[in-house]
Amino acid sequence: MRVLPSGTRGLLLELDSLEEVLERYAALADADLPVLDLVPAGRTILLVGDRDVDLDDLRRRVEQVGPGEHVAGEAAPLELPVRYDGEDLGEAAELLGWSTDELVRRHLAAEWTVAFCGFAPGFGYLVPDGEEWDVPRRSSPRTKVPARSLALAGGFTGVYPRESPGGWQLVGHTEVDVFDPDRDPPALLVPGLRVTFVEAS
Repeated sequence: MRVLPSGTRGLLLELDSLEEVLERYAALADADLPVLDLVPAGRTILLVGDRDVDLDDLRRRVEQVGPGEHVAGEAAPLELPVRYDGEDLGEAAELLGWSTDELVRRHLAAEWTVAFCGFAPGFGYLVPDGEEWDVPRRSSPRTKVPARSLALAGGFTGVYPRESPGGWQLVGHTEVDVFDPDRDPPALLVPGLRVTFVEAS
């Protein structure tokens, strides 16, 4: 782990893998640290210290925190109702070497964890616990992806929080808004949250 200063009140942790980010984030979230925010990404975690933070002290404390366990948790996973009716469902299944029914079965059977958020407010990058998924992005991105679209790319599942351009493979859509500025909190998907998908009735 490499620890770098980020501004006057922050530290950026550079890690070797997403798995290490998940483990380190879980441990830091449970630690008693003088931070206002923890922001995980694909290979980094940004710690934003409180107003009076001593960065040298924070660095020492962070380096003493060992990796945690990101998959276990007391709370039940959030269930997201979905319909598997996306334009790219057949292509995504073919890329994985499965039938469309098999893709749907495996996607429903997996438990997913929000690894980090980005791209747009409320967009969570979900990774599966167990079996790896690896679906390439579309060769030509769409200029408009409908809000609530359920999509696959790389090793991730995501839900588009609003209409936007996008290059992920669309396999369905959710029945709920994953981002609502009038809700408290606005984002339904936050780092560390466990998620399961259920077929909408």
